[in-house]
Amino acid sequence: MENMTNSSSAHATPPLTSVQAHRAEIMENPLQTYLLGIIISICGNVLISISLNIQKYAHVRQSQRGSKPYYTSVMWWCGVVLMGVGELGNFAAYGFAPASLIAPLGCVSVIASAIISVVFLKETVRPSDIVGGTLAITGTYLLVTFAPHTSTHITAHLVQYYAVSWHFLLYLFIEVIIFCILLYLYKRRNVKHIVIVILLVALLASLTVISVKAVSGMITESIKGQLQLIYPIFYVMLVVMVASCAFQIKFLNQAMKMFDATEVVPINFVFFTASAIVAGIVFYQEFEGLALLNIFMFLFGCLLSFLGVFLIARNRPKIKQQDRNFIAMDRIPGRRHTDKVQPEAKTPTYGSLAAKLMCNRAGQTDES
Repeated sequence: MENMTNSSSAHATPPLTSVQAHRAEIMENPLQTYLLGIIISICGNVLISISLNIQKYAHVRQSQRGSKPYYTSVMWWCGVVLMGVGELGNFAAYGFAPASLIAPLGCVSVIASAIISVVFLKETVRPSDIVGGTLAITGTYLLVTFAPHTSTHITAHLVQYYAVSWHFLLYLFIEVIIFCILLYLYKRRNVKHIVIVILLVALLASLTVISVKAVSGMITESIKGQLQLIYPIFYVMLVVMVASCAFQIKFLNQAMKMFDATEVVPINFVFFTASAIVAGIVFYQEFEGLALLNIFMFLFGCLLSFLGVFLIARNRPKIKQQDRNFIAMDRIPGRRHTDKVQPEAKTPTYGSLAAKLMCNRAGQTDES
């Protein structure tokens, strides 16, 4: 009788709790998969930097020629296609590596863009570019070395479990409250501060990172043979991804209109990276079981990357466009002297549109 009891208990599996059942789906990815995610992310960011410089070159060439709009240029469209491929690579990388690692690797795009602009666009190398590039590369090395080297197989059941966990619901509640306060200050109180706008972008970016990793991970598992597209949570995350991206782009464009790019780029990178890391920690629990030294060195790598991006983006030279309303004196027919003509400061037409008309009228008189 005792043997029968022992045999039955040996064959019977103890019931799993909901936490254990979902934990059972968490498996360590092989090192090759982890490295694949890093390589895809780096390649995607390099393609993005190449595309930005191609589009910048197309804008410069169009401003010099002044013939057709930039969107009619084949080169500009090549840059757009490359950017799409790069963003697709970043999207795919979230399915192979932790979100807290993929987001900070965005500094690779800033480094590559600075190098390409110096080599191909003939921009001058500044000391801050060298120091910033060194700091960003060192930070990237620390990120890759000390980031959590384990990831999860993202399935629909796992995403559902994470989505209803108390720590994520608390995080979402706090985020919604902060977002509403910032939106009230920005829209109703007309507080147009760069931190307010970029914080709105960052709060939306945290949802974007969560949904992008969920969608990318479920697509990856479906490709491997475990179909995840039949679950409603996939389409919920897809809608969240599209909506958060759309509003994120909207606020980011508003920031680019109100403030200089040298301010928006580093601040947005810092806030976006911080929100992505927090989202990965809270939702996907990516730092669970990570040693304290690894966490410290990872955050130190983020800090170095932040400083590097700030130094590279600070006071970047702007594209100088000629004012087509004025013509250089050495190019006006009938003018032999090359000195600049300017109305007398005491005249009522100084600095006005009438002064420009006077110069044009004088040119017409000389031609006649």
